[in-house]
Amino acid sequence: MHILVTNDDGVQAPGLLALAQELRKLAKVTVFAPDRNWSASGHVKTLDRPLRVHEEILADGSSALSTDGAPTDSVALALLGVVQEKIDLVVSGINPHENIGHDVTYSGTVTAAMEAVIGGVPGMAVSLHAPEDFNGSLDYSTAAAVGRRVAVRLLSGGLPQGVFLNINVPYLKESEIKGFMITRQGLRVYRDALDPRVDPHGRPYYWIGGQSPTGVDEAGTDFGALKAGYVSITPLQLDLTSLQALKEMKKWDWS
Repeated sequence: MHILVTNDDGVQAPGLLALAQELRKLAKVTVFAPDRNWSASGHVKTLDRPLRVHEEILADGSSALSTDGAPTDSVALALLGVVQEKIDLVVSGINPHENIGHDVTYSGTVTAAMEAVIGGVPGMAVSLHAPEDFNGSLDYSTAAAVGRRVAVRLLSGGLPQGVFLNINVPYLKESEIKGFMITRQGLRVYRDALDPRVDPHGRPYYWIGGQSPTGVDEAGTDFGALKAGYVSITPLQLDLTSLQALKEMKKWDWS
């Protein structure tokens, strides 16, 4: 087995290293990630300039590849031939904060797994529900162990075509996790605010800021599972068609 590990926080991020080290217990691992932080980058494909690939040495002395492109570029480059050995699974993470609800459209972590599925390879994204006010180095060991367990299940069982997994892990010791819950996307509550400013030349510019987002604690959702101490595993699909709207719109009179 051969697993590609990527992320959106940059190739030297500690969460990526923890995930790669854990997955090496399962299979051969190739690390290929952006050379800088691409958080909230969404699903990007760089077509307007060439992409550079460099060799990197990680903190544990192992080798990796980096690119000046986005997380999805990392996956695309690998699957298109920069990594010549066949890839059986793409695992993206570990993101230091959860990716729930509408986050999945913004998240470079999640869309890297999406890019894997577009390329015909199973994909999964792993994120950690770390406290917003946490100070110090995060402990990624539980999330890494969860990632390995899900990878084993995914490689043995498989998923329908066009489906990938979004995994969110509570910030708990592995022994404190209550279990695994298959969930649907919950409702993310964003509290964005516009911060308008003026540069030294008198020209306006803007920051999008505000308080950290929250979520609606509802049973059966990704946020609800995290709040209850469970690992949330949400199957996502590439087909965004609203089947309910499709059915209703076919009744519309277009004459």
